[in-house]
Amino acid sequence: MAKHNVESYDADDAKQYLHQHGHDHLRVRPHGDLLVIESGPDNDAIKHARMRRVTVNYWTLEMATHTGQWQATGLRDGFEAILETLVHDFGWTLTPID
Repeated sequence: MAKHNVESYDADDAKQYLHQHGHDHLRVRPHGDLLVIESGPDNDAIKHARMRRVTVNYWTLEMATHTGQWQATGLRDGFEAILETLVHDFGWTLTPID
């Protein structure tokens, strides 16, 4: 299966969406076919979630566990729908951690 790398504008769009929904503390960085959503200092980032681009039009959502592992949610949808689900259904995982 071909890998569908994300583009820098995907990260910018996701960051803008998250900031518009009150999550200004989050940043989004591209990494291969992933958009990693994290907060905290760059050298000790707190990972919250990641979106994996599986096709040109579809993404999946994975959540960070308390042990730092990634857990698939089983969700697969378009870019904005995945972001909407993240903010509305998993919003508690995006709260700032001091």
